[in-house]
Amino acid sequence: MISGILAGILWGLDTVILGVALSMSMFVSTEQAVILAPFVSTFIHDFCSSVWMLIYMGIKKQYKNILRAVKTRSGKFIILGALLGGPIGMSGYVAAIHYIGPAYTAIISSMFPALGAFLSYIFLKEKMRPIQLCGLAASILGVIVMGYTPGGVEQMKNIVLGFGCAILCCIGWASEAVICAYGLKDPDITDEHALQIRQLTSAAFYGVVILTVIKGWGFTIEAAVTSASAVILASAFFGTASYVFYYKAIAGIGASKAMALNITYSAWSIVFAFLLLHTLPDLKSVICGAVIVAGAIVAATDLKEWKQK
Repeated sequence: MISGILAGILWGLDTVILGVALSMSMFVSTEQAVILAPFVSTFIHDFCSSVWMLIYMGIKKQYKNILRAVKTRSGKFIILGALLGGPIGMSGYVAAIHYIGPAYTAIISSMFPALGAFLSYIFLKEKMRPIQLCGLAASILGVIVMGYTPGGVEQMKNIVLGFGCAILCCIGWASEAVICAYGLKDPDITDEHALQIRQLTSAAFYGVVILTVIKGWGFTIEAAVTSASAVILASAFFGTASYVFYYKAIAGIGASKAMALNITYSAWSIVFAFLLLHTLPDLKSVICGAVIVAGAIVAATDLKEWKQK
């Protein structure tokens, strides 16, 4: 549970720092920059994250074990999960923001822990008690209320396509955790091996496929030598640490509970925005943030298991 909470805290920090990078002149100077920014920043972020993981795994002398893990059946499942959660999930998220805006995208994508809990029940036989399901529902409701803003429907470019992309994102993120949990049942693959495979797979797919399709390599090379990339490198450090704890939580308490704790990043990002950017949250954000964290803790806590231990 501590790992799951730390994953949410660190992803909240990563989100705020990445937001700072995306507001820098490199990513907002032209219309092309605004369109390419989410894809290019995600590639740079995942590439930097994979480098941080390579350094970490190198210190632990795990390179041979990673290569061995990739060749296994479970390793291939983790690669599939990486593709669903990384390029597919994030591309759906970015496209949804473009078509229906960030508020509605955040609301729909926040449903991924609920879908993940259902998939975990079907495929992994993970069960959540009624009180835990209520906690999960409260946490998701907190994200929805915090992200909701009246109006804005008339500004949507394509409602059907936008909602479809947001649902694709939700499916991708939920599937990643469930597939990863399945892969981690293999005693020869640790959560750290799985994360290294995940980040390398995501960065490689983004670089080889997505940036090539959108013709974003020129802009990526330009961005790589600016101060914005240094900020993304910093955000990727905290993002990598978040993923380390997220995968540890998946391995330790299961996919459904880990996802419930991970969604608290919405609340922690408010805290870091205040500490780093001096952005004062309104009363609604404070109340929703508290509900999100409290609900997630209830969702991840199984008192019967604790008593048995």
